[in-house]
Amino acid sequence: MAKTATKATKTATKKTTRAKRATRATAAKPTPAPAPAKPVGDRPFNIVIVAQGGRLQYEALIFAASLRAHSPDFKGRLIVAEPQPGPKWQGDPTIRGDDTRALLAELGAQIVPFTSRHFGQSYPYGNKIEALFALPKGEPFVFFDTDTLVTGDITTVPFDFSRPTASLRREGTWPEIQLYGPGYTATWKSLYDKFGLDFDSSLDPAWPDEFWRRYLYFNAGFFFYDCPHVFGQRFLDYALAIRDDAPPELICQPLDPWLDQVALPLVIHALGGGRDTLPPGLLDGAVTCHYRLFPLLYARESDRVIEVLEEVTSHNRIKKVLKGYDPAKFMIYHGRGRKVRALFDQNDLPRKEQALRNTIKRNGFWMR
Repeated sequence: MAKTATKATKTATKKTTRAKRATRATAAKPTPAPAPAKPVGDRPFNIVIVAQGGRLQYEALIFAASLRAHSPDFKGRLIVAEPQPGPKWQGDPTIRGDDTRALLAELGAQIVPFTSRHFGQSYPYGNKIEALFALPKGEPFVFFDTDTLVTGDITTVPFDFSRPTASLRREGTWPEIQLYGPGYTATWKSLYDKFGLDFDSSLDPAWPDEFWRRYLYFNAGFFFYDCPHVFGQRFLDYALAIRDDAPPELICQPLDPWLDQVALPLVIHALGGGRDTLPPGLLDGAVTCHYRLFPLLYARESDRVIEVLEEVTSHNRIKKVLKGYDPAKFMIYHGRGRKVRALFDQNDLPRKEQALRNTIKRNGFWMR
């Protein structure tokens, strides 16, 4: 009986000793800190541009070349959305020339077809809406107009894909206020009311009432979101409702070519986005440039933008294709762009784009 008790005591002592050693070992190895949260800018995402036969296919080549040159760490897909022939087009809108298609593929682009069901020839800006349904569902995306140059590393942009935004490089082009018509507040509020959106929370109180900057308004040169199908459906629904059944306040307002830019702020507001979901100075700044047209690029953009344009278009394969497009041929390769630049003082440019256009046209250098 005594031996059994002694044996039990010794066993208990050994267990206690092992427990103490385990405790000391655990204390000696502190619990590893949790891995830091992955920055939103590190999320993989796709880039989409829309290209069709003519000017856009050449701009798409330049976009792809600039992306490859200046964002070598971009791991997503560059998707070139291509409208297909159909009843909404009078002719064939597809990219022309096997050389252009081959070069786009060589530059890492994937051409993806889409069908124009609602816009097409009558409103080609609607391509940027309908193209979104050709993208992979549930994958974050950034849309860019083809007349954009990538001048920096796109992977450094801290996109928060749950909070969309679009380009703030714009002028107060819409609405066009009539002498006896509704003002900015009444016009924009009628649209927010139509879609059951909170108008007051969209306003920027830094600007006075009836000044265009007070109201949510974007250029559609870029925009982004978590899912192209969710964004695209909202964009399509709003655009069609505005086109086909606009509020009375819009009776005197032109919607061509502004329809996409009228619907876009409503979509962004409805999906929880706004003006300031990206740090300033990146898109439409150090990382991308929405140049619009080559004469405007040479007239007003920075020396860095011109340097990038001429650098990425200097390769013989690209040059051979681009020389088939007169604005590129004459502006870039024949030096006409440099003559346009000499017309303007870069430290004292006109505030309005129309003044730039008028000067370029007066001197016989306008091309598009």
